[in-house]
Amino acid sequence: MFRMSRYACVVTLAMTSVVGGLSREAFAIKQFADEFKAMYVKDGTPLAAAVEQAKCNVCHVGKSKKDHNAYGIALAERLDKKEDAKNVEKIKKALEEVAALSSDPSKADAPTFGKLIEEGKLPGGSAN
Repeated sequence: MFRMSRYACVVTLAMTSVVGGLSREAFAIKQFADEFKAMYVKDGTPLAAAVEQAKCNVCHVGKSKKDHNAYGIALAERLDKKEDAKNVEKIKKALEEVAALSSDPSKADAPTFGKLIEEGKLPGGSAN
């Protein structure tokens, strides 16, 4: 009887770990996020606070890592998460290219992603 209880506890703990691991929020490719922070985020600035709160939602929307905001879409068009994750130069080049793009091409007066970043705003919009 004692063995069955111990077995049941181990199985329950294992299942809880698996289910908990599956329900994580969207996550960024660490190297992409690190280069974004290195390039644009300065401690104590409004952007630093916004990025800290937004975390993955600087580029992503919602809880799925497959869903990107406009900024994330522009980066995803230039970077492959598997092939480019360790290519720091390509990541920096993509960040620079995307910074020059309009945040909303349908509006002639929309600021560039870079302008939004300079203003301390998230380039892809609110993380909410």
